[in-house]
Amino acid sequence: MLPFMKWKHLVNKQSTRDDLIAGLTGALIVLPQGVAFATIAGMPPEYGLYAAMLPAIIAALFGSSWHLVSGPTTAISIAVFAAMSPLADPGSAEFIRMVLTLTFLVGLFQLILGLARMGVLVNFISHTVVIGFTAGAALLIAASQVKNFFGIAIERGAPFYVVIERLIAQIGDINPWVTLVGAATLAAGILAKRYIPKMPYMIVAMVIGSVLAYLLNLELGAETTLIKTVGALSAQLPPLSLPDFSYETIHKVLFPALVVTMLALTEAVSISRAIAIKSEQRIDGNQEFIGQGLSNLVGSFFSSYASCGSFNRSGVNYAAGARTPMATVYASIFLLLILFLVAPLASYLPTAAMAGILFLVAWGLIDFHHIIEIGKTSLAETIILWATLLGTLVDLEKGIFFGILLSLSIYLYRVSRPNITPVVPAQGEGTYHFVGAEGHAQCPQLSMVRVDGAVFFGAVDHVRTQLMRIDEVNPQQKSVLIVARGITFVDVAGAQMLEQEARRRRKMGGGLYFYRCSDAIYKFLRKADKLDDIGAGGFFPAMSNWIKPVYSTLDTEICRQCSARIFSECHDKLPDGEVR
Repeated sequence: MLPFMKWKHLVNKQSTRDDLIAGLTGALIVLPQGVAFATIAGMPPEYGLYAAMLPAIIAALFGSSWHLVSGPTTAISIAVFAAMSPLADPGSAEFIRMVLTLTFLVGLFQLILGLARMGVLVNFISHTVVIGFTAGAALLIAASQVKNFFGIAIERGAPFYVVIERLIAQIGDINPWVTLVGAATLAAGILAKRYIPKMPYMIVAMVIGSVLAYLLNLELGAETTLIKTVGALSAQLPPLSLPDFSYETIHKVLFPALVVTMLALTEAVSISRAIAIKSEQRIDGNQEFIGQGLSNLVGSFFSSYASCGSFNRSGVNYAAGARTPMATVYASIFLLLILFLVAPLASYLPTAAMAGILFLVAWGLIDFHHIIEIGKTSLAETIILWATLLGTLVDLEKGIFFGILLSLSIYLYRVSRPNITPVVPAQGEGTYHFVGAEGHAQCPQLSMVRVDGAVFFGAVDHVRTQLMRIDEVNPQQKSVLIVARGITFVDVAGAQMLEQEARRRRKMGGGLYFYRCSDAIYKFLRKADKLDDIGAGGFFPAMSNWIKPVYSTLDTEICRQCSARIFSECHDKLPDGEVR
């Protein structure tokens, strides 16, 4: 209930200095973003800044990630607008009340999922999916800043491919002064990061970009340069608000709230895991759900619309050197101070400089090392990575879901085909293990196979097919010994398949036997009443002499003509007891 107690010992003089710098950087970053995202959501501009204040603090203190920064985001803003605009006029009092109700419900659903320990769902988001999603989101961040960097007209929220098309079509209309400010900011950030690593390179870049823009406007005039700035902001604390709890409103926004909940949680957990890969921190999905839920619940009473983890600000927070979640707390405090004390100075911060900074952030979020490594080692993982990346470019929220679905599909395909390997007993006195059958003589009547994996409903058909293929290839191999040490799990469908296979082989005159079957699986088969058909005597524990009882069931005439004689019993006497 008080997760911040786990990292309070990390707060010291050095961490506070780093967190203050990261917080100031984050506050400057969220200024233009908050206004823009609120506009996308159909809310008054100040609501975007409100969503970056108290909700961000609550999420930081009650979440598990040290670097995740919550607040307004592009995807959530678009989702809120798409869900609420058919129900009320954007910006109207009714629209605001309904959005506040949606925010409350989103927080409630998130909190319930967290308390119900459903954070385990994040374990199904593979590392490859996170890398692909991170790279795709980084490209989207860069694409969203193309118009500000080059000073061209591109409609807000345009898809990635449309941004590229518009850039190519307007290549001759690029504003050289705006681009100069953006490029100078970008270059300043790169050089500051490389040559003066102790300085907060993002702030250095912002200052240089702002000074250059001011000088250009002073020399040439703003009407000539057309350099846009954030503009002056009104200064006030987030006012108290009350969601509409009427049945009619809740009924209307209930389903949209569920959609936004899943989108927000997926984004928040994906982003926190993406940052955690770099910071080497362990993420608690349940705690992250709780933190996000509390932030939206509280935010709905302080004029905030639905928020979640932000890729932009989380990336900036980590890159700026944040050490603890206090960086987010400081960022919210700095945001308040900026609004109260220096709000007019925001008019000097050019959007082109912001674009240059976000280009740097986007570049840093792309994990080139692991992308190359995955491409060299696994075709399946490479397909998952690029499918997620491209899917994210097409549709941010659907991209991550598609990546997860594809990853799980490939995983299920793999586990549905457990490895079944022919083996033979290792030679030597007193040995009880098996080796691969390739290159060794094999018994013409008894097939020995090692099964590695789970025998569950998805794998039943594959295992049955492989076992039936044994006697199809060699009709004399009517008996099968399964080396079961590698069988991790058997469900009802798997137990029924083993029962049917044992019955089939018994009708053929053979049998189905198990060596080193785990106690858990043996107890499950007994509980499922499958031992009668399989045969309780067909299970042999580790280091037991299974050869003697199985050998006695083989066909004497075949053994008489056999030259393989891989068992020691083969050399002494025949299965019927006749001495050789």
